[in-house]
Amino acid sequence: MTVGATILDADGLRLSADESRFFRDANPFGFILFARNVESADQLRALCAEMREAVGRNAPILIDQEGGRVQRIWHPMARNWTAPLDFVNAAGAQAERAIYLRYRLIAAELFDLGIDVNCAPTCDLAMPQTHAFLHNRCLGDDPTKVAGIARQAALGLMDGGVLPVVKHVPGHGRAQLDTHFDLPQVDVDQDELDRTDFAVFQQLADLPLGMTAHVVYSALSDLAATISPEVIAMIRDQIGFDGLLMTDDLSMKALQGTLVQRTRASMEAGCDLALLCNATLAERRTVAEAAGSLSPEGQRRAQAALAMRVSPKPLDVDAAEAELQDLTGGAYV
Repeated sequence: MTVGATILDADGLRLSADESRFFRDANPFGFILFARNVESADQLRALCAEMREAVGRNAPILIDQEGGRVQRIWHPMARNWTAPLDFVNAAGAQAERAIYLRYRLIAAELFDLGIDVNCAPTCDLAMPQTHAFLHNRCLGDDPTKVAGIARQAALGLMDGGVLPVVKHVPGHGRAQLDTHFDLPQVDVDQDELDRTDFAVFQQLADLPLGMTAHVVYSALSDLAATISPEVIAMIRDQIGFDGLLMTDDLSMKALQGTLVQRTRASMEAGCDLALLCNATLAERRTVAEAAGSLSPEGQRRAQAALAMRVSPKPLDVDAAEAELQDLTGGAYV
């Protein structure tokens, strides 16, 4: 069966008949959920089942459940988590253990609902100039410490049966614009980027999934990383990331041109998957056609990533919550 090189979303709480037919034909690699898709636990499980039934396989289902502002599922279906940077600061020297427990509990919440991929952790460096839309979603400002904390977040998710997506490769922290609306440009020499932003992802290069940054790194290219062959080659060859690489949302205004042009440019640059969110059914059809099927290399990376999707390890929820309470001084929710 040919699998499409896309990750797509749905309009509402259940699939429409048109969406089911479209997903059957387009066979996207996976799906992504938003708050508009969430009403109750039973409803969400049913939606996930419908998505998988439409493509006839156990397709991965993604969500952005970082905590803080970027959290799609809230109490009573999930804990209301603090922003990642606030959480890390509260945990201090115990941040690695605390972040592991945080994302292990998040994984338990997601897995129970039928969701098996979380678009986290955000591995960008929090700098004085980091735009407010991103700053408190980061994990710190020191590359080595951020990589260590991010790895524990990823391990917490994987131990709970949920795959992590490291983002935004190769580093979004220096961007001073919100990529939902504008295209940032980072004018820093490559040696400095290698020591800082890029170094974080180099230490996480073995993880299964990554998401690109809609950011121009002028030392490497005059194009946003998502559509730059030079930057994607650097991610593969220098950073050493051989995981399945998806674009950030192609509907974001940081990218110019039609959706077809954006999709083709990202595929030609070397991305494995085109992520499209908050689009009409017609736009989803357009992107699915433009993206085509997973390339042979994409298929290999997809198989390797999905092979890391395993059953959750046992978890004593009460003990994890109590330990987390102690580690953060009660600041985790």
